[in-house]
Amino acid sequence: MEVTVHSSKLVKPDYGDRVIGSSSDVIPLSVFDKVSYDEYVTGLCAFPATAPPNHFLQAGLAKVLAEYREWAGRLGADAAGNRAILLDDAGARFVEATADAELDDAGARFVEATADAELDASLMRLTTGDKLLLTLFPSCHGAHELLLAQVTRFRCGSVVIGVSMHHRVADGHAIWTFLFAWSQATRGAAISPVPVHDRTSLFAPRDPPRVEFDHRGNEFKPHSRGGGSTIDAEAQTGDETPLVHRVHFSRERIMALKSEASEGAARPYSTLQCLAAHLWRCITKARGLDAGATTRMRIAVNGRARMRWVPAGYTGNVVLWAWPTTTVQDLLDQPLRDAVELVSREVSRIDEAYFRSFIDFASSGAVEEERLVPTADSLELTLSPNVEVDSLLGIPFYEMDFGGSRPFFFLPGYSNVPVDGFMYIVQSFQGDGSVDAYVPLFARTMEAFNKCC
Repeated sequence: MEVTVHSSKLVKPDYGDRVIGSSSDVIPLSVFDKVSYDEYVTGLCAFPATAPPNHFLQAGLAKVLAEYREWAGRLGADAAGNRAILLDDAGARFVEATADAELDDAGARFVEATADAELDASLMRLTTGDKLLLTLFPSCHGAHELLLAQVTRFRCGSVVIGVSMHHRVADGHAIWTFLFAWSQATRGAAISPVPVHDRTSLFAPRDPPRVEFDHRGNEFKPHSRGGGSTIDAEAQTGDETPLVHRVHFSRERIMALKSEASEGAARPYSTLQCLAAHLWRCITKARGLDAGATTRMRIAVNGRARMRWVPAGYTGNVVLWAWPTTTVQDLLDQPLRDAVELVSREVSRIDEAYFRSFIDFASSGAVEEERLVPTADSLELTLSPNVEVDSLLGIPFYEMDFGGSRPFFFLPGYSNVPVDGFMYIVQSFQGDGSVDAYVPLFARTMEAFNKCC
């Protein structure tokens, strides 16, 4: 398959007859934005041939940028020197491309959930860092735009929309809310929920502040003079890049795991908690780590459910992380329900009080005084002996409709290279209650992982 780029342009907001604010307006980054990953988030959706033409998609993007000025802006600094989003309407990148291949047949087969070996091999190529797949994403290397979108049309008429969006601007929830809004604007529907852009008053510290939890080591860490990434020595010498493996969990398999993990519990554990714990154990076993080593899971916790005053249409980041921690021996020797209970307990600990404590600490000046930096390190190549889990289970991306029909496939991506142990858990495109986990691992551990997972 060869992808040919035909145009690459900046799309600026279309305000129509409305009067807007000054192009010198800025939105200061919130305390949650500042601890998020300083990189792009990528993903793609595939649509059948009924998708609207490119000029409709471009016009819809211009309209939605008038409501979400952040994505047409640039990262910079405010008058006080604090990092901020400049609302300069510089524009988002819109790339038009074509592919000399058929996609409709593959799309239909994906939906049918066939176990055909040829299809499985094809899907594996899509999820193991295939260079052809990367041509379906707009390149964010050296980019200044906060949003880059590429529309690739296949010979059969099917369309793949790939996006690269800066994580300091928004978390996964807010990113997908924007993409839904783009689809609404393209088909002429009202944008809902209404976007809320205030990143200052929503997260004002308390007076007096009450820092009730330790945020050093969780959201912040000491500044390293070397500034290097945590790179596995063996991987570095072998010039090895992690491969992304898709693990499909049927609805029946999920129910079996939940039944095993919830036996004797006061109430059933969630799908995310059970799958996260199961995958943590499988990865740890596959890595062959020393029994006495400490292993941690970093799992994203959406603050919208904790801080109930945050509006549904809030456009920024509201994520912190739980850190279940144990030894390799305890994780592997004890039953699954113990690992799930550990994950559940640590996630529950990141409650409203913890979020408020974080706001107070991050606003206190201690971060600047101690030269602390975020623990979210986008330069890492491996998390070993740890893992990280990002869940997209609550995002109904298959309801996105630009005016032709809904997507038949979704794939999360990695803006640089996959990070060993950094997993995405998403709804399966089969639509039957099954779930897919995208698990990047070094090739030397993949075979052992497959055997236990």
